[in-house]
Amino acid sequence: MKIYTKQGDQGQTALFGGDRVSKHSIRIETYGTVDELNSILGVAIANEHQQFTGEVIDEVQHQLFILGADLATPFHSDARIDRISEQEVQYLEQKIDFMEESLPPLKNFILPSGSMTGATLHHARTVCRRAERLAVVCSNQEKINDMVLQYLNRLSDFLFVLARYENHQSGCLENPWIPKK
Repeated sequence: MKIYTKQGDQGQTALFGGDRVSKHSIRIETYGTVDELNSILGVAIANEHQQFTGEVIDEVQHQLFILGADLATPFHSDARIDRISEQEVQYLEQKIDFMEESLPPLKNFILPSGSMTGATLHHARTVCRRAERLAVVCSNQEKINDMVLQYLNRLSDFLFVLARYENHQSGCLENPWIPKK
């Protein structure tokens, strides 16, 4: 099977189910940003990291493939795919609760930094927030799975806590943001 099809040479791409849309459509921009997020998580685990971090990132990367397929499949499509669900949101919430048990409470905003993995997870969080903003725009223009917004919102929280957890477990101190007077 060849990697190139020449189907997109005119600036259009196919959604699951066969509909063709412009490559600049908000739906494509949204799931493209989810793909970017997944790649950044790949960078995070390419760095030295805690075992727990690798395990949960692996699971989230699989969930992001489901999310991307969900966004690439219009609701009117007959294509049969898994869609992101409450189960994936609950997974994130359970892991957030577990990690927060071992973290000191936040007393200040923190600067996104730390170990290479921790800083990469902070970067992933910001890309997740962008994906969430794009999904909101998409949901205002087209029908998408309601769980997409909830999942992306929870995922950004999860990535923030995971960055803190990874830094804490690695012995990296958090760098508080202290306003200059």
